[in-house]
Amino acid sequence: MDKRTLKTKKIGVLLGGKSSERDISLKSGNAVLQGLKRSGYKAIAIDTSINLIDTLKKEKIQVAFIALHGRWGEDGTVQGLLEMMDIPYTGSGVLGSSMAMDKAVMKLIFATANIPTPKYAIIYNGKSPSLPAPYVVKPASEGSSVGISVVKKKQEAPAALKEALKYDSKLIIEEFIKGQEITVAVINSKVLPVVEVRPKSGFYDTEAKYKKGKTDYIVPAQISTAMEKKASDIALTVYKTFNLSGSARIDMLIKEKTPLVIDINTSPGMTETSLVPKAWAYKGRTFDELVEEILLEAALKV
Repeated sequence: MDKRTLKTKKIGVLLGGKSSERDISLKSGNAVLQGLKRSGYKAIAIDTSINLIDTLKKEKIQVAFIALHGRWGEDGTVQGLLEMMDIPYTGSGVLGSSMAMDKAVMKLIFATANIPTPKYAIIYNGKSPSLPAPYVVKPASEGSSVGISVVKKKQEAPAALKEALKYDSKLIIEEFIKGQEITVAVINSKVLPVVEVRPKSGFYDTEAKYKKGKTDYIVPAQISTAMEKKASDIALTVYKTFNLSGSARIDMLIKEKTPLVIDINTSPGMTETSLVPKAWAYKGRTFDELVEEILLEAALKV
């Protein structure tokens, strides 16, 4: 399906949903929707939290642009539904989405593929962590730093575990690394410039991510050419190993001259100030061109 044909199709921008990242998804989805409309596509917003199957049928959606974040959207569930309904969609498929969403599964795959990542432990139902402090406590299947805490002293562990357990019974305990944080976006197998993330608080939590002025973003990252190549190569390896497609973002921390992967985002933020658009814009291309590039990949799934 070429661009001209795609412009005759009715496109549903899937947004909102029921996850803890609903508000961010609404912002991403609305930005995508406006970008598609500016480029001449017949697009409408579809809130996936309400009768999704009936809405897709009623609106006669022919292509789906997934702007969902977190569970029930970034974890393979919606992707599976769309495949059952023969609706082509943007982004990674069922398997890649589900493997990347579950941080415990993600870590196990890293081990088999020799992808560098911080030391970690997987714990269930609040079992005491085996790693020495400081460490980070994460729910296994949440994004946007939801439920994440840094434990610097042993006595802080119970509160951190309690917070994470609000979101998942399976948790990741990961060594705390105080180093440069970088992220690498990959669009349709093409690596974008590395972005450096500098949270003013020292930790990139939910507030640092979404509250204006709490974090500085440097494009390109202030790292050596050798480090940039290393990070880009690792990002592409992750992309291929997890069988990802469309847009993805791989987050890393640098420790002793090695980028360590801490997260994979198969449906990264798509507001005009999000990290993937920032990296894309560095090359002199517009947000609307980015949205269209991601959409065109979905046409290949027909």
